[in-house]
Amino acid sequence: MKLSEIASVSGKGGLFKVLKPAKAGLILESMDENKTKIMASGSHKVSLLDEISIYTHTKEGTTPLEEVLKKIHKDFGDDIGLDANAEGTELKAFLKSILPEYDEDRVYVSDIKKLVKWYSVLLKHAPEIFEAKKEKPAKTTKKKED
Repeated sequence: MKLSEIASVSGKGGLFKVLKPAKAGLILESMDENKTKIMASGSHKVSLLDEISIYTHTKEGTTPLEEVLKKIHKDFGDDIGLDANAEGTELKAFLKSILPEYDEDRVYVSDIKKLVKWYSVLLKHAPEIFEAKKEKPAKTTKKKED
């Protein structure tokens, strides 16, 4: 599974796997034990995770969510040492350790809570997201010997 196949729906908790497009929107399945299917129509605000970034003070102005998630996994592995209900100062310190240049004025504690929740859901239901991309071997052509 890739981040482009996972969505967040405004007003609905958790993450959803994109099953397929439909005439009126998208058919989504919750990434939890219930596997609830919903139809996300034009009235829902659906965000694919590969389109989400975190505000930073860098020249680019943002860092893609995928980079942040992989950095969390690299630094903390399966146990980040806190949950989404931690104190705001603890959550901010956690994000600061992962992304020192994050914009504290534009990234709210609620955003960091979502990040922590999403990380645990992805770790459980889509661990392949954290695997390093394998480089395709370069094609070699053999010269015909005379």
